[in-house]
Parts: sequence; C-alpha cells; structure tokens
Amino acid sequence: MNLLARREHSETELIQKLRKREFADADIRIALHQLTEDGLQSNTRFIENYIHSRQNKGYGPLRIHGELLERGIKEDFIEHHLNITDNTWFINVRKVWQKRFKSQLPRDFKARAQQMRFLQYRGFTHAQIESIFSSED
Repeated sequence: MNLLARREHSETELIQKLRKREFADADIRIALHQLTEDGLQSNTRFIENYIHSRQNKGYGPLRIHGELLERGIKEDFIEHHLNITDNTWFINVRKVWQKRFKSQLPRDFKARAQQMRFLQYRGFTHAQIESIFSSED
C-alpha cells in the first residue's frame, strides 16, 4: 500500500519491488490480486497516468512506448492507449522544439541534424520531426 500511495505502479513494478523486499511469490500474487479486486492497482490507470505525465514533460510516443515496455506493459495494451499517429504529438513536438531551440530554424545541415537528434532522443517519430522543418521552409 505504501508503494501505491506515492504513485501508480504497474503490476510488474510491484512484483519486482516486493521481491526485492523478500516477500514470497505466493504472497505477492495474493496481495496483487486483492489490490486489483479492490481497484487500488490498475495497469490501465497506470498507463494513462504515465503517458500523460511523460507527454507533459516533453517526451514523444516512441520513448514513452519503450519505457512502458520496460515497466512490463504488454505491446497490445500500450498500442491501445498510446496513439502514435495522433495529431497532438505534432503539436507536442513543436512545443518541445520551440522551448529548446527558441523557434530558431537551423541555418545549416549540422544545426538541423543536432535539432533532429534531440527530438529523436525525446522519442518523436521522423514524420513528427519533419513536420517542424517542412512547415517552416
């Protein structure tokens, strides 16, 4: 309960943390089942909160997708909640670019590559990144 009081956790995260504290696997399964039954733990709620949080911090759909996989969320479950082709990602990539580069278009290939690498690192798709440069050209 203390873990869930701080923030939402995926089922896999809770299992890992409880194993580190040396709880028996049978006890972990019983506790997780009860938490799920009581509505205190929900992978759906975790995914929605995680996507919203990371999106607000300026991360793109590819990075969020990878982070959710690391947290033990299944691929089809992620795809159901994370719409990579949603137009809001195009708005978000522009906001991140404007904040980081002060809306300064690159003057040469090296500067353009630097800006693109930054946005790729943040997890935006090639189409989302290109939308910044093609609309400004």
